[in-house]
Amino acid sequence: MTPSAATLNRLAAVVGETHAIRDPREMAGYLTEWREILTGESPLILKPGCTDEVSRILAIASETRTAIIPQSGNTGLAGGHLPLPGKPLVIVNLDRMTRVREISAADNTLSVDAGVTLKAAQDAAESVDRLFPLSLASEGSCRIGGNLSTNAGGLNVVAYGNARDLCLGLEVVLADGRVWNGMRKLRKDNTGYDLKNLFIGAEGTLGIITGAVLKLFPRPAGQATAFIAVPNVQAAVDLLALARAASDGRVTSIELLPRNGFAFVLKHFPARDPFAMPSPWYVLLELSGAGDLGALMEASLADAVARGIATDAVIAQSEAQRREIWAIREYIVETQKKEGGSIKHDVAVPVSALPAFVDEALAAIARYMPDARPMPYGHVGDGNLHFNVSQPEGMDKAAFHACWHQMNEVVFEIVLKHGGSISAEHGIGQTKTGHMSEIKGAVELDLMRGVKAMLDPFGILNPGKVLP
Repeated sequence: MTPSAATLNRLAAVVGETHAIRDPREMAGYLTEWREILTGESPLILKPGCTDEVSRILAIASETRTAIIPQSGNTGLAGGHLPLPGKPLVIVNLDRMTRVREISAADNTLSVDAGVTLKAAQDAAESVDRLFPLSLASEGSCRIGGNLSTNAGGLNVVAYGNARDLCLGLEVVLADGRVWNGMRKLRKDNTGYDLKNLFIGAEGTLGIITGAVLKLFPRPAGQATAFIAVPNVQAAVDLLALARAASDGRVTSIELLPRNGFAFVLKHFPARDPFAMPSPWYVLLELSGAGDLGALMEASLADAVARGIATDAVIAQSEAQRREIWAIREYIVETQKKEGGSIKHDVAVPVSALPAFVDEALAAIARYMPDARPMPYGHVGDGNLHFNVSQPEGMDKAAFHACWHQMNEVVFEIVLKHGGSISAEHGIGQTKTGHMSEIKGAVELDLMRGVKAMLDPFGILNPGKVLP
């Protein structure tokens, strides 16, 4: 139901007209995600500056049965942060809530508002010689609240875990406006149900995260970074095992890139190919910690070449060269837009199943659309690949995107065959709700619906997301 003018005015009064956006021109940036594929509509965008304002907004929303879309950063890739098409809803955007509440080197914790950017959290940790290891391509603009709401993964999961593993406590505003203060810095707390993990990964459907206590770690004493040519995906998996054993578990990142993805980067960005001959696949490998990591990396790669796991490799000899190598991985996200339409898949399978999954998915896509350009890349260490597919050269972009559902079906069938997940780190949002009955059993869905009904009895929090 569209909120009445009186309700909209009451909501706007909570934040003040300066932070209540009604002008469609000002709204535009909040209603379209960065790929410009999904768009939404809203009668009002609210930008609260503190938890109390979020609480007052939800109290009014509960009283008037006004649906709310929580949003921060607007970098999501599954549409969880946007109203469904044709259903204009009020958006509560937390980008003004950017306070670093407390940082403790002694406790290795960082307490922040949900609107703090990931980069600002990293910088705050660095200011006390600590590391907050969550790292994503969008870290300059994505926000901690969104990272936790989608249980973001990123580049360092192999060593530090997902966002869920990096959070000790939360502050959450519930659907009726009550505030749950779970901002605890404890590493051990066996006093009942672990409530915080209900809200992490729930995409704002159970409550709005307004604050978080994050885990910090010692900054690594050193790093060694290499770019490695490998013949196939099995070699990348074998390289992970070899590097872990040789470095006593100091692998912090291992990223897989296909040749066509690297070729896109070379075409559109100021990157260089360090190898004389092209390779079907590449791996970016980084070790972090103490000791002579350069020597460990060199010995590991010499062993890999001797075993046929790697065919060539370069090791960064300076911080500038390390940044050059990482730029290749970062550019691969942007370069897909420059090649036209791209159908995205954020999937995961057991690490041991990666080679078979990639081979079967590539073959299935070739059967479905022979001229499509698959570009599977991502996180070898946790089995999470962004199995994206770029449009055939010369094909109309809109016509290609019209095949999104069918392409999903092609890839998801093979993911599920290998015991995988169709959403590893981007969330379900609005794009994958139709698949939930395929990937969740009846009992699991009943439990999820029961939790939703208890915490949000009127269904006002992010309706149409996650649950079918």
